[in-house]
Amino acid sequence: MHKKKSKIVLAYSGGLDTSIILKWLQENYNSEVIAYTADIGQEINKKKIIKNAKRLGVKNIIIEDLKNIFVKDYVFPMIRGHALYEGTYLLGTSIARPLIAKRQIAVAKKFKAFAVSHGSTGKGNDQIRFELGYYYFGPKIKVIAPWRIWKLKSRTDLIRYAKKNKIPIPKDKKGAPPFSVDDNLYHTSTEGKVLEDPKKQAPEYIYQRTVSPEKAPNKPSYVTIGFKKGDPVSVNNKKLSPAKLLQKLNIVSGKNGVGRVDLVENRFIGIKSRGVYETPGGTLLMIAHRAIESVTLDKQTMHKKDEVMPKYAELIYNGFWYSKARFKLQKIVDTKKNQVNGLVKLKLYKGNVTILSRQSRSKAYSVKKVSFEENKTFKKSKVEKFILGAARKLRA
Repeated sequence: MHKKKSKIVLAYSGGLDTSIILKWLQENYNSEVIAYTADIGQEINKKKIIKNAKRLGVKNIIIEDLKNIFVKDYVFPMIRGHALYEGTYLLGTSIARPLIAKRQIAVAKKFKAFAVSHGSTGKGNDQIRFELGYYYFGPKIKVIAPWRIWKLKSRTDLIRYAKKNKIPIPKDKKGAPPFSVDDNLYHTSTEGKVLEDPKKQAPEYIYQRTVSPEKAPNKPSYVTIGFKKGDPVSVNNKKLSPAKLLQKLNIVSGKNGVGRVDLVENRFIGIKSRGVYETPGGTLLMIAHRAIESVTLDKQTMHKKDEVMPKYAELIYNGFWYSKARFKLQKIVDTKKNQVNGLVKLKLYKGNVTILSRQSRSKAYSVKKVSFEENKTFKKSKVEKFILGAARKLRA
């Protein structure tokens, strides 16, 4: 009677690195490797994933469509919080890892796997984001991080190992290290190579979702985004699913050169890193959401959200999506989300976004009160008393 092999669930992309990891896990743990791919809107070739996994003897290949869940339960809550890490980064990579980790652990439990594994490098943030998710949902399941423990120290070592094990090597990955690219429905990030030197300009060819503003159309595009209870529900008066809504905004924003960011960020592990990010649809949602809140929420609520945002964004960046601290801040962010309803019209032109109008039935904004015409809704006699009260605080 043959003893059943132990099982490992690998977050598998079908590319060179995770194919090498798959083979390495088979060799070093004498285990059956289950290939798990989360479809969160990245550029994905399902046939290639299946073909490459089968070539390595994988029997269980799981490709799970999580696009709507990703946008509805992860991206939208983050948009409601106006999350910007270090004032710039819209957290496109950070927000994807918690969902992948959650579902990977669910698969591990289903197949009674003793371990999960990922392909994140030892210098990056993603290893932390994955593993905090693993520990939250499967604290008793072993985590295997090959990049931290194997003897393959360079790209040359990886190529040599791939050749030895007859793993196909893409032409662009022979020789020099490639750009590190991550993408999902929310964004695309590019790191490495020339970008490692902050003095050098990012080459135009690395951009995948946005045209250069200079090459964008000479006529503007107009977009109206509808919100209900804090979340976007329609584009140009057409109701769409969360995933399709973001897809539509990505297209119109990208062709108008909207959503590019080139930044140097402070990683959780203490390293500074430069990256180029494209978040076309997310940029529109962030602008539009703040615009609709400006006419639907009171001053105190808006200012409290702005106060907690930096910490909220930092928690997401560092991988603490499932932490009590993030849950607590999400409650503050969502305190009055049910009041955030209406339409925002935007103009997109050569990389710029202009708010044209905000419409809502909310009573938070009063045209009569702000009117320069005389009316009874605002008592000017109270202004002097208000100023004197403020003046006393100068010496408090």
